[in-house]
Amino acid sequence: MPTDSAPEPGHDVGLLSPVTAGRDALVSDAAYLRALVQAEIALVKALGSVGLAPPATMDAVLTAIGKAEIDPAVLALEAVGDGNPVIPLVKRLRALVADVPGGAAWVHHGATSQDIVDTAIAILAQQAIQRIGQQLDRVVAALADRAERYRDLPAAGRTLTQHAVPTTVGARFADWLVQVADARQGLAGAVLPAQLGGAGGTLAALVEEFGAARTAKVAVAYAAAAKLPLAETPYHVRRDGITRLGDALVRVLDALGRIGTEIATLSRTEIGEIAEPTGGTSSAMPQKQNPVRSVLLRSAALRGPGLASTLHLAAALTVDERPDGAWHAEWPTLRELLRLGLGVSAIAAELAEGLAVDEAAVARNLAAGGGTILAERVMLVLAPKLGRDAVQAIVSEASEERPLRSLLAERASLGEAELDALLDPGGYLGIAGALVDRALARARGGKETP
Repeated sequence: MPTDSAPEPGHDVGLLSPVTAGRDALVSDAAYLRALVQAEIALVKALGSVGLAPPATMDAVLTAIGKAEIDPAVLALEAVGDGNPVIPLVKRLRALVADVPGGAAWVHHGATSQDIVDTAIAILAQQAIQRIGQQLDRVVAALADRAERYRDLPAAGRTLTQHAVPTTVGARFADWLVQVADARQGLAGAVLPAQLGGAGGTLAALVEEFGAARTAKVAVAYAAAAKLPLAETPYHVRRDGITRLGDALVRVLDALGRIGTEIATLSRTEIGEIAEPTGGTSSAMPQKQNPVRSVLLRSAALRGPGLASTLHLAAALTVDERPDGAWHAEWPTLRELLRLGLGVSAIAAELAEGLAVDEAAVARNLAAGGGTILAERVMLVLAPKLGRDAVQAIVSEASEERPLRSLLAERASLGEAELDALLDPGGYLGIAGALVDRALARARGGKETP
């Protein structure tokens, strides 16, 4: 148990963020530090691969840098004075190659701090996007399985919290599936490129030293070494790629948060149509099985838009050829969105793969209201014969105590077979089955939903 005098961690371990705890190692400070070193290594490789430095020197530099062991906590404190971690990092890396003749000159050669920070974030983001994508694929596959299984199972559709018309359990799963697949597709297209622009975005130092043609090759080689796309032009102040990634992550949070919200509602004691694979416990009420996964998905979705708005504000307030403060505001903001994406996608995969449907509860809720969930159909069929006002009066009087069926038998003179057909929820599902089929084609065949 910590005391006032005991040393405590100087970083966020997720105690206040259970949605991300244990799932965010890909974007930890240690991972970011590794990405910073990777970006510096990519630059050295690029300079060597286009013949701007002696191969033996480059090999020695790469070997030394590759063995760097730096404490992220120490580097963070060293970064305070200069406003970013690259400056103290470069000092440390150059010290590592001090014994290599001319080696220190090739570390960070021609780059600026923002080049390395942005490229490191791009490396980190790419890894996170891949992991999130894999987990979203699991969500889509699990939802597709349930959409197919319950394709034709009638359920109570609800609008504005009230029974509306019948739908199917499969159609509900299919709708979730399409939203997740859309978010997955958008995130896959939001990978950030490598950044290399030098002091003012023009790579003037490298051009002065090696000429424009050879400098252009360095940029291409740098992106290849970092395993990232090549930016058309340096994006020091053109931050639309950052906002695009942030927005794509928010769409993921939205999609999974919506699913969490719906599951939490449908798992209420008085509804009980869907249940999480396991529930969370209460410290005070031993009977409870709380839908914890759904609650965590919802919590992340509530946090996402505010983070994205910070990215947009930062992007809008960049000035000159290098931003003053707006760029710095992006770092923790984008990282937090990546953390949330990693957390919710992992939780959603567990949730979707373990979801249970209580068919008896679905049928019970569908029957609630004495058949009035078929009121629209009854009106369409009987209004031409009885008059709209007469049918409306019948529907308005229907209740659990006086079911619509008995009222129709009494006042519309319908026989048992006619009533069976008219009040069968399975006969008033519209194109629900076709919608499920479209979603399944999207999930399993990579096809766009028509």
